[in-house]
Parts: sequence; C-alpha cells; structure tokens
Amino acid sequence: MFVTRALTVVTTTDSAAKAEELARGAVEARLAACAQISAPVTSVYHWRNAIETGEEWQVLLKTTEERYDALEAHLLAHHDYDTPEIIATPVLRGSAEYLAWIAAETAERA
Repeated sequence: MFVTRALTVVTTTDSAAKAEELARGAVEARLAACAQISAPVTSVYHWRNAIETGEEWQVLLKTTEERYDALEAHLLAHHDYDTPEIIATPVLRGSAEYLAWIAAETAERA
C-alpha cells in the first residue's frame, strides 16, 4: 500500500490578517488540509546587516510531499516578505486516520 508522506510547513507574517489570508488561501486551494495560527511570537533575526526584532504570527500548515511545491509557490505568490520563512518538516508518525485525512483533503481534484 502506498502511503503519502505528510509534512508540516511553517511560515510567519507580520499581522493576524495576513496570517489568516495565507492560511485560508492555502486551505481553499487544497494545498493544505488545515492551518493553525499562533500569535504573536517575537522573532529576532539578521536582516540587511542589522539585528531586527519583530512581532509575527506563525502559520503551521499540514500538507503532503506531493503538494509541497504547489504550496510553496502559493505562499511565495501571496506573501509580502522579500524572503519569507517557508520550512517543511516531515511527519514521522501520526494517527493513521488523521494522516489519511490530510492526504484526502490535499489530493488534486479532477
């Protein structure tokens, strides 16, 4: 039996409204089965030769390896950061029913 590998993908943005837009857009396009928004988080990072500190909203999306490229393209097209954080982590284990749900919700439709 072929098992689709699930991924969690994280990105961040600088407002609750933008986080919801990214999350909703990915779920509506079936590029992610669901997304959670955590807020606010404080980010400390190097940017343009300076150390910056900012308040951000983190979006955690559940998808599959097969849909990752399309999800990344979607996030890049709809994100307003020059270099947005987009990091995918494989799900090593999980409830079989939940992982099947992710696969079903993100399957390409004919």
